[in-house]
Amino acid sequence: MLIKLTPYLLSLFLLSTPVWANKDDNNFTWPKHYKAAVSLSYDDGLYSQIHNAIPELDKHNLKASFYLTLASPAVDEYMEVWRAAANNGHELGNHTVYHPCRGSLPNRDWVNPLHDTDKNTVVEMVEQVTLANTMLKAIDGKKDRTFTIPCGDLLASDGNYVERVRPKFVAIKANNPDLPKKFDLLFTPENVTGKQLIDFVKKAEQQGGIANILFHGIGGDHLTVSTKAHAELLDYLANHKDTYWTDTYINIMQYVMENK
Repeated sequence: MLIKLTPYLLSLFLLSTPVWANKDDNNFTWPKHYKAAVSLSYDDGLYSQIHNAIPELDKHNLKASFYLTLASPAVDEYMEVWRAAANNGHELGNHTVYHPCRGSLPNRDWVNPLHDTDKNTVVEMVEQVTLANTMLKAIDGKKDRTFTIPCGDLLASDGNYVERVRPKFVAIKANNPDLPKKFDLLFTPENVTGKQLIDFVKKAEQQGGIANILFHGIGGDHLTVSTKAHAELLDYLANHKDTYWTDTYINIMQYVMENK
């Protein structure tokens, strides 16, 4: 779960982001003459992703990244579905075991005191993230991984835990300070239209970067996007495969790291 970026704040963010963050960016090109990459990702490991997101993605032959909170009941109950999704080319990413967030921030009364990063230490957070990697490897057999930060909260009680776990990952969703900002463009939608989703992709195309769309619920659960809006975006991407490289975040970022 990440803090929602409203359409207004999204527009300000995109307008303020430079097309090139440094002089060396002009040498970067996407493969196969793509104009931009699109990373469809889904946080928390939710039932609606099993029932609505994965079937729609497979229908369009599009690959996505699912950032599992390993303690989620939907991960336990549908373990074989997640494993099959990984075998079918989708990515299973690290979203920790318990989805810890800062309980002291506004509207955070839902944070479990046991999983409050205002109280957890950096060492405890590193251990939890490391355990999540081990559990994910038990599901999909893979070693390389990417990470999405729960709630976007970087801090534990005694410092920044994200910097401590960074070496464990190929990349961290929308948090790669050594790369140009165009690779970290992020939209966390809720109650949006298909057009709003497509417009974000088009704006990323203008910058030649990555459209990181971080979904949660699809037609249910929380931070919900309707199945209609979701399907409209997937239809658009399927019909523009020559323009956009829609793939797992790990595949996209491995290419970026090798060609930056």
